[in-house]
Amino acid sequence: MPNTWVVVADSGSARIFTTDSPTSELVEREDFAHSEARVKEGRLVSDRKGQTISSGGRRHSFSSEVAPQEAESRAFARFLANRLRGARADGDLDRLVLVAAPEFLGKLRTALDDETRKHVESELSLNLTALTPKEIRARLPEQLFPVLGKH
Repeated sequence: MPNTWVVVADSGSARIFTTDSPTSELVEREDFAHSEARVKEGRLVSDRKGQTISSGGRRHSFSSEVAPQEAESRAFARFLANRLRGARADGDLDRLVLVAAPEFLGKLRTALDDETRKHVESELSLNLTALTPKEIRARLPEQLFPVLGKH
């Protein structure tokens, strides 16, 4: 049986489960917390944004292109993608099911390398990180991937 991993994630935490078949229960393998993504933005930056005054006397703030929380969320997606790439390269992962909060799923998908992306059987836009493995499994499709799908 191919090694199937189910990743359940949001911008601040991720849990990796394995499953023996398309319809079997989930067994938790790993969990990760990324507390930086949950810190209020003001605590992620050490000082206030700079300001300038235009020739008309109006104040304008300088802003970075990416908010600190967004940067942390992207960094966590890259961390997870690297973990999955390593597992695939080591032969520990054959099939992959991504279950992530809607705002995080796109970041995770983008962070995956092309070869790992080929192993993604399905994606679900759901935030199930706080549920038990049994509750998570109950929220997923009865069959996680086609029986005769990719190997």
